[in-house]
Amino acid sequence: MALQCGIVGLPNVGKSTLFNCLSNAKAQAANFPFCTIEPNVGVITVPDDRLTKLAELINPKQIIPATVEIVDIAGLVKGASKGEGLGNQFLGNIRQTDAIIHVLRCFDDGNVVHVDGSVDPVRDKEIIDTELQLKDLETIESRIPKVEKMAKSGGSKDAKVEYTVLCAYKEALLQGKSARAVQFDSKEEQKAAHDLFLLTTKPVLYVCNVDENSAATGNAYVEQVRAAVAEEGAEVLVVAARTEADIAELETYEERQEFLAEVGLEDSGVNRLIRAAYKLLNLETYITAGVQEVRAWTYERGWKAPQCAGVIHTDFEKGFIRANVIKFDDYIRLGSEAAVKEAGLLHVEGKDYVVQDGDIMHFLFNV
Repeated sequence: MALQCGIVGLPNVGKSTLFNCLSNAKAQAANFPFCTIEPNVGVITVPDDRLTKLAELINPKQIIPATVEIVDIAGLVKGASKGEGLGNQFLGNIRQTDAIIHVLRCFDDGNVVHVDGSVDPVRDKEIIDTELQLKDLETIESRIPKVEKMAKSGGSKDAKVEYTVLCAYKEALLQGKSARAVQFDSKEEQKAAHDLFLLTTKPVLYVCNVDENSAATGNAYVEQVRAAVAEEGAEVLVVAARTEADIAELETYEERQEFLAEVGLEDSGVNRLIRAAYKLLNLETYITAGVQEVRAWTYERGWKAPQCAGVIHTDFEKGFIRANVIKFDDYIRLGSEAAVKEAGLLHVEGKDYVVQDGDIMHFLFNV
């Protein structure tokens, strides 16, 4: 299950610069609105030193990390939900994504124009929030008449559930709230809510794009954002996109680490962003390891062994028998699977085993 995130923000906040840092794909980064006319999609790898450490012991033919797909769309402006600034055309491109990365400009630079004339990240956030809410309200209001008719005719239980969900969402959106503020108890309602693919039900990671001097500490703009989103329970990440672009140009790992140390950072903003996105969506990775490949697989925290097996192939889940599990630290400490077995540290787990981040798994199945 590859994670897909959509990047949103006003023009000239650093969206495309950040995208270029995240991906080998090169979106045009220019000092004017709507320079990204087609949605850019980049696939990036999830940083995981555990794969490298295992590969040093196993010497596999290939290493396959987990991946994240990033969708960058044109900068949105006020009125985007109604088609202003081409925005309406692009909102559909992030409807299927798992999460939204909302980039906010938190730097002063007279050479980079702001579409609204001044730097105010909280105002910018509210503009984007409103446009996404209005787009969701449009979706809800166009859907309600059809579903209401089916629900009141009494012929469809699913329609009654969906109608309840639609009405709850409409009430929240009319109050200026995002759809994620509405919670449903029953599985039927939760499924109906999910199948609507509303923009404002998606979890949000706010990325404060700062100048290089603020990369490690943040600034007053960042504090304004933190205060504004405090009640949302959302993640806030501080990134200096221009600095990240400079780091990306360096050829060696040593050069990049030296650059990071100079600006007071232990890790790049790109790596921190990917990890924050995983945390936001409660995602973790387990590992399969052998001479053919060492590979990371993404799963949702709390999943049991059969569900995780299904990430590799649905047959693995359908015919699940058991899983052989080795803890990563045991493998590294003892140096091989054979040594782990000899030490009695290979665990045989059944259908109720809750997989842990970093588990090295081998599934047995029969179909």
